[in-house]
Amino acid sequence: MEREAVLVGVDVGTTKVCALIGEVSRDGRLTIMGHGTVPASGLKKGVVVNIDQTVRSIADAVERAERLSGWKIDRAFVGVGGQHVESLNSTGQVAVTGHHREVTREDVNRAIEVARAVSIPSNREVLHVERRGFKVDGQEGVKDPLGMSALRLEVEVHIVTASATAVQNLSKCVAQAGVKIDELVANSLASAEAVLTDTEKELGVGVADIGAGTIDLALFSDGSPFHTAVLPIGGNNVTNDVAIGLKTSLPVAEELKIRHGSCRLADIPEDEDISVSVLGDDAGRTVGRLEVCRIIEARMRETFELLRIEMRSAPGMLPAGIILTGGASQLAGVAELGREVLEMPVRIAGPSGIDGLVDTLLTPAYSTSVGLLQWGATTLGSTEPLRYESVPALGALGRFRDAIRSIFP
Repeated sequence: MEREAVLVGVDVGTTKVCALIGEVSRDGRLTIMGHGTVPASGLKKGVVVNIDQTVRSIADAVERAERLSGWKIDRAFVGVGGQHVESLNSTGQVAVTGHHREVTREDVNRAIEVARAVSIPSNREVLHVERRGFKVDGQEGVKDPLGMSALRLEVEVHIVTASATAVQNLSKCVAQAGVKIDELVANSLASAEAVLTDTEKELGVGVADIGAGTIDLALFSDGSPFHTAVLPIGGNNVTNDVAIGLKTSLPVAEELKIRHGSCRLADIPEDEDISVSVLGDDAGRTVGRLEVCRIIEARMRETFELLRIEMRSAPGMLPAGIILTGGASQLAGVAELGREVLEMPVRIAGPSGIDGLVDTLLTPAYSTSVGLLQWGATTLGSTEPLRYESVPALGALGRFRDAIRSIFP
């Protein structure tokens, strides 16, 4: 296999930090060469609340990935999460100025500049400007207008923004862990790279990455995103409810949720009991499994209700339904409950299309981490004039970020 480049993805989540090192072949195939996953500390609902603890978590994950792969990490694609991630759609229109009235790359860039010149508050930072589609002299549905004859070019873009301070704090933590940032990528768009097919994106589909502290949501139609949001709820809310309901500790509640939890109440025998250790009582007690599952089902039902409200607030149809991923999507019966509440097709998916050290990485919990690598590989593939040289110190990617942005601002 001829190597094209080596990429690194760092997913800084509420409960875990994962660093992945991947190799991209000439045909775009991704092979994982090293991964490091450590429990995260210093984050709450996807946002940094303690710099030192977060730096330590990132550095530990990076060190494990380096040890496993034999590569030294010096730069990475880093995921951004938290409720501060928001999005809007904007259009830009320009007159085509070329000699033969043909659309040039300069016209496309000018249209995108006009579209992105919307008033964004100074406390927000733009993460992505994703092209949704073009209109050429009013003709809709144009994917690539280059070379077309036209008088007027209009572009629609999807702009994803984040809190400038939250981004600065995350960037500071990554830098202090000894890693430069190739690009900051919204977690939901990274997860979409890992679990969605092109056909689903064209049809209209949503991806909801249900993590411990947040749900990263991205809605697609016509091949590109039209709504990106983060909901401040996740698997930890379920664990908290179980802990409060059964008067037990969070670690015990988490284990109960994973081992015995289900959203399919009809499948749980009424007389099935499980033993639980209770706070302040060494002997513990016995509770009905159905009682535990009722608590879980109620919270997950409420979670899907909130998801439905968020999805309904966005204009656009989702004929392909919604894909659930993320660690908390692995609860038994989640897809069935999702179908019932959201009234659309729902399936659970993990990352696919990767080789190498993937035994533990093909679960929904690693969708964002793998998606960050796939985002990087797509960035490589979209810049044909540029050739990437792979170097052991991973320094090659940095020089290309500005070049990429000059071609695809």
